[in-house]
Amino acid sequence: MAMPSIIRKILLLLLCSGIVFSVYSQENRNLLTNALNRKQVADNLNCTKQWVNFPAYEDRDAWNQISEEVRKAIINEGEAYLDYNWPIVKASMYLEFTRTGDRTKDAAVNSARKKALQALMMAELVEGNGRFLDDLINGVFAFCEQTYWGASAHFYLYGFEGSIAKPTTILPDIDDPIIDLMVGDIANDLAWTLYYFQNAFDGISPVISRRLSSELKKKVLQPFYERNDFWWITGWGEGRVNNWTPWCNFNVLTVLLLVEDDPIKKQDAVYKSMQSVDLFINSYPDDGSCSEGPAYWAHAGGKMFDYLELLDKALGGKVASIFDHPLIGNMGKYIYRSHINDGSYYINFADAPLKIKHDPGRIFRYGKKINDPVMEKFSAYLANKRSEEDLVTSGSIVDRIGNVFLLGALKELPSEAPQVKDFYFPDWDVVIAREETNAKGFYFTAKGGDNNEHHNHNDVGSFMLYYDGKPVFMDVGVGTYTRQTFSPERYSIWTMQSNYHNLPLINGVAQKAGGEFKATGSNYHLKNNQVCFQTDIAAAYPKEAAVKSWERSFEFRREDGLIITEHFQLEKNKNSTSFHFMSALPVALKSPGLLEISGEGFTINTSFDRSKLDVSIESIPIKDPKLISNHGEQLYRIAFKWKEDRLNGDIRFSISAKN
Repeated sequence: MAMPSIIRKILLLLLCSGIVFSVYSQENRNLLTNALNRKQVADNLNCTKQWVNFPAYEDRDAWNQISEEVRKAIINEGEAYLDYNWPIVKASMYLEFTRTGDRTKDAAVNSARKKALQALMMAELVEGNGRFLDDLINGVFAFCEQTYWGASAHFYLYGFEGSIAKPTTILPDIDDPIIDLMVGDIANDLAWTLYYFQNAFDGISPVISRRLSSELKKKVLQPFYERNDFWWITGWGEGRVNNWTPWCNFNVLTVLLLVEDDPIKKQDAVYKSMQSVDLFINSYPDDGSCSEGPAYWAHAGGKMFDYLELLDKALGGKVASIFDHPLIGNMGKYIYRSHINDGSYYINFADAPLKIKHDPGRIFRYGKKINDPVMEKFSAYLANKRSEEDLVTSGSIVDRIGNVFLLGALKELPSEAPQVKDFYFPDWDVVIAREETNAKGFYFTAKGGDNNEHHNHNDVGSFMLYYDGKPVFMDVGVGTYTRQTFSPERYSIWTMQSNYHNLPLINGVAQKAGGEFKATGSNYHLKNNQVCFQTDIAAAYPKEAAVKSWERSFEFRREDGLIITEHFQLEKNKNSTSFHFMSALPVALKSPGLLEISGEGFTINTSFDRSKLDVSIESIPIKDPKLISNHGEQLYRIAFKWKEDRLNGDIRFSISAKN
């Protein structure tokens, strides 16, 4: 397929699928390329590898300083892969995506191979006597002989017909290398493998390093030099990008700095990556919110930080001032502003699971760069929630090495969970508030916004309510990704639909996807220590809903709970309007007009006007393994059916803790 045809199809896809990009109209800040032009990059780029601040493999004194407990954990993991039989990705595994929509078959093999490489490399770095080298070399050759390191779900980068779920090339093409997220991740690990073990490999045979360097150049560097049609480089249409841009550019920059020997190629490519990441930074709203959801923060704002940190090292500190920019600060602070409790619960709008695990090392480094003690203390809190073994045996190679040498600093920091009392993201149109400056009592969040956000769910006007740090009315989150997830069929998936969020179903009609389906007139204010948020969600529904206005008001009274008021005007009343609340907790109708929800150590009452509403409780069996891991095998949807025969309505829900 010719390039112009690909671009036309991509633009068409944006209008009809669930793939959405920046919805914010921001000025072209161009923080990177305004800081340094191409000549200044050439003047300041360190074309050696002196920017690497980790100890070399040969520096046994440094590696021997690691605690015995950490050494043992790393070596034990590596020993599990001695004499490892490296699996292959079969052609039939790639074909599963286009045949059945299953993208897990090839992904599982690639993940297993990557984990083995990481474990063997870390074990050899720590032990240092060559015991793991043969298996590491086997892994290097296994990857070198693999045509493509990426995912079958991303074959659309070759071209597609109508939808990215229908790629024109359904098997890896060795003559047309493409760079996706997974290609970059594996290349990053392999580039560090080459950096650390080139001398050791050359002592066995120089063929090893030459082959690995050649494959990294063919699969990653050469395509990056030659191509601008990868959407994550230059944007879809008018510069629209998402987490792929910092994620892929960080990986490419790593490979570039560790592998490329030609200084001109290196300088050109560094500047090209800066132009690309500028697009990502330009796309972000001033409040720093990650509309892709808190799970994607690690790959969006978090990966942008990784890129900026690496770039600053390579340029000798010449872009350090970027960390003082308010936007870069807000993009970091987002992750603790969206934190609810326990280091694992966050406000999981969009494609985010209920529970999320973040790398404390990245959060520590980010907090230090933007001089934010709250973020630094949060990193220590997260580190204390995990074992040292877990911290040094998960993540990429550079994450693992970084955490090995950060453990001491994390231990010395005071540990404190961020408990933001209240906050409003004006660009994202999301409010948060809690009863206490700890996890006790109620926590509330609600959103306006629109239905064209990154990794969008149709959830304009939805809310979540927690008590003692646990979800009461919750966002179900996202299940296992399939071909359907990123296709025009996205909103046939129930977790994406508004009628499985805490929202009304108006005249039997759910919300629609698209930027025109949005909240209007949102208003946030504090009143006598109460948090008030109002938004009109009528425009989030298509004309079939026959709704003129629907003002949804939240009054969070902290110690007294939450009042939700629905004030609406319909064009028609089809006797099919209801209000849905989602919960994983047992729900019972205790008396007319009173629902009781039972949690661990608490009971929540929801009162309503039984003269206006009938209530039913639907049990939803869960089969998706990702959802089961978060919720168990059952959820509940509470449906309050409006039974008045009129065009306007005033409905009130009062939610409080039972004394």
